[in-house]
Amino acid sequence: MTDAAERGVVCVFAKPPRPGEVKTRLAADIGVGEAARLASAFLEDTLFSLGGLPFRVVLASTEPGTSSILADECWIQGDGELGERLERILRRALGQAPWAAAVGADSPGFPLEVLEEAESMLRSVDVALGPADDGGFYLIATRRCPPAMFAGVTWSAPDTLLQVERRLRTLGLSTARVAPWFDVDTLDSLRRLVELVARGEVKATATAQAIAGWAR
Repeated sequence: MTDAAERGVVCVFAKPPRPGEVKTRLAADIGVGEAARLASAFLEDTLFSLGGLPFRVVLASTEPGTSSILADECWIQGDGELGERLERILRRALGQAPWAAAVGADSPGFPLEVLEEAESMLRSVDVALGPADDGGFYLIATRRCPPAMFAGVTWSAPDTLLQVERRLRTLGLSTARVAPWFDVDTLDSLRRLVELVARGEVKATATAQAIAGWAR
């Protein structure tokens, strides 16, 4: 059993799932209410699945007052662009643990073994990244977080992952990749998730309930 002082910290980045403020690209196709229901289900399933692993789980929210019984702690991301918020949360986590990871709540059912793979990789590299199909990343795990770690990165671009890797190399950090996965931000990616849930390849109870009516 892993000693508490040796456990990594996995930080789940999320917004409060209010209609009109989350999953805006999906909302254009399925409605703001349905999009908010999905966002809430994605977050619940992500936190629940992580709770079964030997890591501390932090909910990193965009707003104060957010909490979840499925997280060990709830932290506020603070101001700034995504890179600044990632850096702030990762640095805080690294002040308490030998390594830290950040994941979004947009990838329900991602293969949990990638976290153990990332932890193993961090014995020989500084940063492990999980490529997303849209050119970004769904996971970043690190044992170092220098200032301006993500400076100059263009977010939500087809080459965001490549930009991050170049930036990390510029800072003298070594990188590796775990298995790819996908974010659910579009109607096509939602259809893909529906198929995976239907085939039993993704275990996400809240998501399955949320998409049951939509799938019909």
